[in-house]
Amino acid sequence: MSELFAELKQAVIDGDEDIVSESSQKVIDEGINPVDAVQLGLIKGIEVIGEAWKVGEAFLPDVMMSAEAMKVGLALLEPEIAKLGMSEGESKGKIVLGTVAGDIHDIGKNITGAMFTAAGYKVFDLGTDIKAEDFVSKAQEVGADIIGASALLTTTMVGQKQLVDYLKEHNLRDKFKVFVGGGPTSQLWADEIGADGWAETADEAVELAGRLLAK
Repeated sequence: MSELFAELKQAVIDGDEDIVSESSQKVIDEGINPVDAVQLGLIKGIEVIGEAWKVGEAFLPDVMMSAEAMKVGLALLEPEIAKLGMSEGESKGKIVLGTVAGDIHDIGKNITGAMFTAAGYKVFDLGTDIKAEDFVSKAQEVGADIIGASALLTTTMVGQKQLVDYLKEHNLRDKFKVFVGGGPTSQLWADEIGADGWAETADEAVELAGRLLAK
């Protein structure tokens, strides 16, 4: 099993979509826990390439190839993860996820969505380049508990503030918990804009949601 996870990890590092697809299918066929495959395979691979990019050992095309390979794996494994999650009526909560306006990065958001699904939440993923009003209208439509807004650029972080401000302006601030995340964000930033939570990793976001919704 650990060999299969190592295979997934390496395939993501190499940006090899075919091997990611084959290995992910093997996970499904052999009845291996898809959450483990995501956490110990896909995510480990993307972490390696992310670190390499930070120190200048990998370049943007490498990161993009790895991200695309990881997406192939998530596309196969997420439906399996959803089967593990609770049925619609028993979900732990509903979360609307998206990357803010002007930003098309979605690696972190996709991982977060997969982990929330695995933990038994109903996830509504809006995709990327989402305006504040679109986050809110979807949250109202589905009766969401949490709105999660991701930003990967310092220039688009303002979209997270706009979301909180939009909720305040429309007297909806107390209706939803707002989570923010993404590379340039921090707890300090979350406090500054009045968000309810910030998490560095998908696992931490799920834990935080559990704590906040239990109150």
